[in-house]
Amino acid sequence: MQEPSPTQRAGMAAKAETKGQVKPAAKSRTLWGDAFKRLRKNKLAVLAVIWIIFVALVALTADLWAQDWLGSPTASDSTLMATTSLLPPSAEHPFGTDPLGRDILVRVIYGARVSLSVGIMATAISTAIGLILGAIAAFYGGIWDTIIMRLADVFLAFPYILFVVAMIAVIGQSLTNVFIAIGILGWPSIARVFRSAILTVKENDYVDAARAMGASDARIIARHIFPNSVASIVVYATMNIGGAILTESSLSFLGMGVVPPTPSWGSMIQAGQAYLETAPWMMIMPGLAILSTVLAFTLLGAGLRDALDVKMKDAEVHEEEVHKELRHPYDA
Repeated sequence: MQEPSPTQRAGMAAKAETKGQVKPAAKSRTLWGDAFKRLRKNKLAVLAVIWIIFVALVALTADLWAQDWLGSPTASDSTLMATTSLLPPSAEHPFGTDPLGRDILVRVIYGARVSLSVGIMATAISTAIGLILGAIAAFYGGIWDTIIMRLADVFLAFPYILFVVAMIAVIGQSLTNVFIAIGILGWPSIARVFRSAILTVKENDYVDAARAMGASDARIIARHIFPNSVASIVVYATMNIGGAILTESSLSFLGMGVVPPTPSWGSMIQAGQAYLETAPWMMIMPGLAILSTVLAFTLLGAGLRDALDVKMKDAEVHEEEVHKELRHPYDA
């Protein structure tokens, strides 16, 4: 009989030493914990989060420092206008000035307040409406599903931006009405996404068990269906914030958004059209603000989509098991 090699003897000795010992309990794995772990590995998503946090902090704290350094975002001094208008980017005015002598950077900073508030509030409204209607359509089905989905088809049949412009024309032009209009008209897509997610979950055994135990429909939806369907909504809502920012900028560009002199990225681009050749910074700077912020929310949404993918979780579990077998080949 062939004697075991030194490597095999070492492996068998290690196995003998560990035999009889109680292995430590494996750490519990949750969807959100694993998603956060995978999200941290996504460099683009991390950069997107850093940029969003930076923009939000700068916009929220602007009253503490921006006007003292760069001046007012709305008021202009007619006595200094001849010497301060249309100045190119410099150390004193990093983004240059507009025809009224106002600093472009401070207007971009205060415009971030408008864009972020519209993006978050409009997405919150559309998500709330979409979750409620999508849950009713998917859970009860039948006539409710038909009515809600046909209503969604009616909303989706109209060009979105024209629908928003028409609604603003009816309810009036103001910041509040902008995010109300964008929010109300944005629910059909979220309702469809949530309905599809619920349809894949509601036939599971744990839902039937909860129903058999006498749980109410509201409890089943809130405790069993919603937590297992919310991942897709988180991804879609994150990307939808960027879409709402872009819609608000488009409305302001068309003159249907925020009322001047309140700074808005879209209205700043519109005002800079006439100075594209002589003062291109008037369009470039707010345009870059829109591009970077919308791109950040899109990259974050894409990162969340990958992080919340169950297939990614299963692949990581399999990879960990393979690495464990490679590290301890004689423990099996």
